[in-house]
Amino acid sequence: MSDTLTLGAAGARPASSEGRRMFAFLCMVFGMFMAILDIQIVSASLSEIQAGLAASSDEISWVQTSYLIAEVVMIPLSGFLSRALSTRWLFVASAAGFTLMSFLCATATSIEQMIVYRALQGFLGGGMIPTVFAAAYSIFPREKQPIVTPMIGLVATLAPTIGPTIGGYLTDLFSWHWLFLVNVVPGLFVMVATAVLVDFDEPDFSLLERFDWWGLLFMAGFLGSLEFVLEEGPTNDWFEDEAIFVFAIVGAVSSVAFFARVLMAKEPVVDLKAFANRNFSVGSAFSFVLGIGLYGLTYLYPLYLARVRGYSALMIGETMFVSGLAMFLTAPLAGRLVAKVDPRLMIGFGFTAFAIGTWQVTGLTKDWDFWELLVPQILRGVGLMMAMIPINNISLGTLPPAQLKNASGLFNLMRNLGGAVGLALINTVLNDRWDLHLARLHEKVQWASVTAVERLDSMTKALAPLGSDADIAALKKMAAQVRIEAEVMAFSDVFLVLTGLFCLLVIAAPLMRRPVHKGGGGGH
Repeated sequence: MSDTLTLGAAGARPASSEGRRMFAFLCMVFGMFMAILDIQIVSASLSEIQAGLAASSDEISWVQTSYLIAEVVMIPLSGFLSRALSTRWLFVASAAGFTLMSFLCATATSIEQMIVYRALQGFLGGGMIPTVFAAAYSIFPREKQPIVTPMIGLVATLAPTIGPTIGGYLTDLFSWHWLFLVNVVPGLFVMVATAVLVDFDEPDFSLLERFDWWGLLFMAGFLGSLEFVLEEGPTNDWFEDEAIFVFAIVGAVSSVAFFARVLMAKEPVVDLKAFANRNFSVGSAFSFVLGIGLYGLTYLYPLYLARVRGYSALMIGETMFVSGLAMFLTAPLAGRLVAKVDPRLMIGFGFTAFAIGTWQVTGLTKDWDFWELLVPQILRGVGLMMAMIPINNISLGTLPPAQLKNASGLFNLMRNLGGAVGLALINTVLNDRWDLHLARLHEKVQWASVTAVERLDSMTKALAPLGSDADIAALKKMAAQVRIEAEVMAFSDVFLVLTGLFCLLVIAAPLMRRPVHKGGGGGH
């Protein structure tokens, strides 16, 4: 296999080698798709899993939280493991472990088992994501980048977007067990194909002898605690909750110890040198905010449709599919443009589309459904692809090959952390503004308000034929309407905050330097 897939091989490769290498890469991309998809695939079906496992409402959220915490620890660690074990064997181990844990999740009979299996599934699956990004920029020559980079950009954005859709369909047609069983056969295929076809680099087992276990411990404490605080904080009054307060302290202490260890260790578990590259550091910041737009809006739209419109998981999935379709159609165009247009212009255009889309939703009412959300979702899909592909190219495509594996882990970590921070920000603003609007509406909807009394009288008359307690029923109905109106106003406020955030990113786009050469490319 030395003439097929070895990194930096000299001379022209035969056509069969090129095709084999592309097929091997596609298998890896599919593995990454499964790992990212599983972040969101359970989100629309948590109530069914809760019923099946007889879990409480507090426990069921850990089906998603445990996956995220474990994955966020593995993503930066994958750079070291990829150098020590090689791309092939890290990916094979990740795919095998992810597939096994998917099967065990489907067979779980208690919430405790499910949480453990999901955490292991997230940890093992997390190794596939940055490995694919690093491979894309290290093994393919420059002329192949317009084909390869849209592929990974599309998967990274499409998978979490359509996760609720696929999850809703599987649960509706079969049962929640199929959210996990659907991974088994494709996972086995990816594992075997990667083992047979991939030979991008050689392992360096000597690195394992110098593995920094303290660094791993501090990193796990830092990132795991941070993810927990961000996930649980908005719904548990932040530091008023004892567990959140304790984890915040653990995270703060671990972060200091982790960064000190990274600077002092001869072979740190994560190498931060890539941040010395201006394009990588600015691109990572952009990736962080892109994570807010990717995961935040994937959360906000379904939340509105479920709470306000009363949509089922399947209906939400069908409505949300528009963004995925827009991404799919935009990816080839973005891939062509990135080689011909200043990528900073594409980034500015992408965030502008984002900002326009979120600005349109600031006019949200309780009656909005598929058609009112159509254009904002299209703008979101187009904006994601037009921004993400050039951000990936500028951030990773200009680094030397030796830094790509570590840098890819850090870059993907920033996107995931952006999603976590974004969700915490969104939930906090949503809850606070909901309380504020509810208090203001209560001041207006009272017995001294002629309009409110007239509305209540008309509702009482309408409900009178249904029973003798029409006045109480009317009062409850009006109270529910007030709560919905306050919540819709809170949603509008969140979209306004996001609009301002994306406008700032448009202004910041010129901070990146236009690349004059590629760092990766399989030795080209």
